Amino acid sequence: MFLRFLKLTTSLLLAGGVAAAGVGATYVTKWTRELPDYRELDNLSLGAETRVYARDGTPLGTLVPTIGEQKISRTLVRLDEISPFMTAALIANEDRRFFEHYGLDPYGIGRQFQRLARGEEAQGGSTLTNQLIKNTLLLDEYNQARTPDRKIKEWLLSVQVERAFTKEEILRNYLNAIYWGDGGPVELYGIYSAAQAYFRKTPKQLSLAESAYLTALIPSPNRYRDYKGQVRPVMKTLLARMVEDKWITQVQADAAWHEKLQPRGWKVTYDAGGNVTSAQLVDPSAKELKAVTTTRAGHFTSQVEQELIRRFGREKVYGSGGLRVYTTLDPKIQDAVETASREAQGVSAQGLPRGTTLGAVITDPYTGEVLGMVGQRIVPGRPIPDWNNAAQGQRQIGSTIKPLLYTTALSTGLTEDHREDDKPISFPCDSCKGGVYSPQNFEGHTTYRSMTIREALDRSLNLVTVRLADRIGLQTFFGKLRELGLQTNDGTGLAAALGAVETTPVKMAAAYAPFVNGGLYRAPRYIARVTTARGEVLYDAANDPTKPRRVWSPQVAWLGLDMIRGVVNDLTPAQGGLASRAKFGDWPVGGKTGTSNGPKDFWFVGTTPLYTGAVWVGKQQGGEMPVSYYSGFVNAPIWRRMMELAHAGKTPTKFVEPPGILYVNAPDPGWLPGVKMAVLDPRFKTDQTQVVQDDPAPTVYNEVAWSPSAPDPRTALVPVDRTTGRLATEFTPPENVVMRRVDIEALPGYSPDPNPAPLKDEQPDPQALKAVRAPGTAPAPTPKDDTSP
Repeated sequence: MFLRFLKLTTSLLLAGGVAAAGVGATYVTKWTRELPDYRELDNLSLGAETRVYARDGTPLGTLVPTIGEQKISRTLVRLDEISPFMTAALIANEDRRFFEHYGLDPYGIGRQFQRLARGEEAQGGSTLTNQLIKNTLLLDEYNQARTPDRKIKEWLLSVQVERAFTKEEILRNYLNAIYWGDGGPVELYGIYSAAQAYFRKTPKQLSLAESAYLTALIPSPNRYRDYKGQVRPVMKTLLARMVEDKWITQVQADAAWHEKLQPRGWKVTYDAGGNVTSAQLVDPSAKELKAVTTTRAGHFTSQVEQELIRRFGREKVYGSGGLRVYTTLDPKIQDAVETASREAQGVSAQGLPRGTTLGAVITDPYTGEVLGMVGQRIVPGRPIPDWNNAAQGQRQIGSTIKPLLYTTALSTGLTEDHREDDKPISFPCDSCKGGVYSPQNFEGHTTYRSMTIREALDRSLNLVTVRLADRIGLQTFFGKLRELGLQTNDGTGLAAALGAVETTPVKMAAAYAPFVNGGLYRAPRYIARVTTARGEVLYDAANDPTKPRRVWSPQVAWLGLDMIRGVVNDLTPAQGGLASRAKFGDWPVGGKTGTSNGPKDFWFVGTTPLYTGAVWVGKQQGGEMPVSYYSGFVNAPIWRRMMELAHAGKTPTKFVEPPGILYVNAPDPGWLPGVKMAVLDPRFKTDQTQVVQDDPAPTVYNEVAWSPSAPDPRTALVPVDRTTGRLATEFTPPENVVMRRVDIEALPGYSPDPNPAPLKDEQPDPQALKAVRAPGTAPAPTPKDDTSP
């Protein structure tokens, strides 16, 4: 009987064991299928900061990524860039057997089961490998939630990671991934951000006491608010444990305990024994880090960020150690634009209308580079809003569109002395009131006479302009606008010729650049060169195959330039020449004012032989401006101020005139006394690709060889290895050598490394490993904080 019972019991136990094993195997199989690929740690984006520099190498700031809606601050560092005290304190406090286990600590797991058996809450016991996986590979799936299946997956992944990665790689990733608390506008991730936030130091500079402090915050960053009651006791226990584990000596521990530590925001006093006598949190915001740590040019830097994400993707910008971005911004010109914005109220002849802001930009018309930008009016003592009116604000451009129309008309064969009537006119319009479109001149003034289009542009007359647009055809005009980077709405009809087109100051500057550069359109550009943190070239504008688009021949572009120079110079202010206020010094200037209906938007867009720029003034929400204000009184002086500062110290030069241009007297000397108008040499023909004369013994004008100016003396023509983006050497295959023009100041960044060393992130640094493991090590000498790329 007993034997029968024993057999039955044994059978039941075996069946139960088999069933349990089957169920367990089913769940393990399920969990295994759901596991993320542990190899993703190799390419894991830990949110590194991207550093941005001006064209002369001075830092503009850093761009930080986001997790969800929250911006984070995290800069990736190597193990040898971290104080050995920090790594030792971390291991002693978080995972004392880190170098002995294979991802799972049996002792820690055993303690967890004991606590659960006693009905207590499980805590601790996780290895550094477990925590790394929880904060990276399983973060999106569980978001720190404590569930049995998360723990099982964590263990399974830990074993895989320990087999595939070295201990040093795991330690480095952990120190770059761990959360260290609230940094105000950002969340603090990684040792670099923690060292910066709590002590304004680099990780390499951390002392033993500071390392113990940061380690004490890891389980609970909110301990920051109770230094005496929570952080200090943990530090004392940790220092004793580090001595016990032979990471440091007792002498070092005593010295650290007596260090008069002052975490950011705290005012702490100590007695002779190192005990805290008083601790007061005087400024909780002292440890905050900015979301975008910008030295200057915040609006420009934001545009750089958008361009980087568009070109490389968010992962590339913020992952893999971050990028080093060398931009087109010229600090001197940025100063000029900022100063003009700051002084706008006093510079403008009428002052600025109440409640207005602005956007302003200066570009290089020969390269498309944006050299300086402000997106808001700068008012001393007030924070600058984030919205960038220079690059984001789509505003109606008013009469600044007219030079583009008039030049398009010249490209069809008309001349500056072509005449149109300045008389009322109406056009059929299905969407207009009464079924007709009846434009008017500004303030309703009409001369009721025929006039040259040169004079009409000087006076910005709408009636002549719409007649001219109707003559050449809107589709011809709209096609040219699209070539110039401006978007049109065909539904606006002839009103588009008067400025019913919306765009930004940056794009308007780009549209005017062909006037001075010989008829070539280049899209605005913010970035000159991009490398990884390790120096690998990802983009170099000198090697960019994108070619400029020819929108006009050099001769037609010159005719258009002659027209906008007339807008500035033909008429005095008393004669109605509002753009004359843009003139400065001995520099030649061409440009045009503009005002949208309302009036709502005031503009001035213009150019010199060196720079092209635009200024918009208006209300942020699009409200109407006082009718007594004029763009010539408001915008032209602001433009003049930023340009005279940008040109300071430079010798005035002339616009470079192409061949094939003649000059004739204006046919209405009473209205334009002494004005000479540019016309094409009647013997001169161009089909945009071949230029010759009809003369039996012609002089050949080679348009392709024509250059608007000599090479920039700030640049040099150098041989570049197309495969590396660096200077070619005697070892570079001839087929890989290309000649590129680069800034002389940027040449050091192109230097080849004659003895390239293996990347430190590919193999653990033996010295760093020795520093981590060696007992009683002293801190390395404090290095200077090197912020160079």
